[in-house]
Amino acid sequence: MSGDYLVIDKRVLPDVYEKVLFAKKLLKDGKVKEITEAVKIAGISRSVYYKYKDFVFDFAETSEGRKVTYNIIFKNEKGLLSNISNYITEKGGDILTINQGIPLNGYANLSITIDLSTVDGDIKTLTEGLLNIRNVEKVEFIGME
Repeated sequence: MSGDYLVIDKRVLPDVYEKVLFAKKLLKDGKVKEITEAVKIAGISRSVYYKYKDFVFDFAETSEGRKVTYNIIFKNEKGLLSNISNYITEKGGDILTINQGIPLNGYANLSITIDLSTVDGDIKTLTEGLLNIRNVEKVEFIGME
């Protein structure tokens, strides 16, 4: 395995990481002015905050992560690929690559890479929106750059 980063579902991690994210958000949003106040509200110590603040990021927060690749499985239906691409562009995404496999047994496979730098919202909202498109069966996050 190469690279320094992992994508991990927060449900399997100790809650301290989410509390650090909460403290960072309080500071970022201007709801508090000092770290002492943020950590007190979040329920963590200052030392925990300083230990993890530069290493824990919300999925949509990373400045490097501006390109995302998805694998999408959908029912082979006329116009569905157009609906998917229209949804992405309506949300401000720029499609960088798109590759649709040959439909088999009524389903098609789509690999798509999107530039997120101008997306309205975050990656979670975009992913959920793709899943809500009629006849989209699965949206799998492949990677982020």
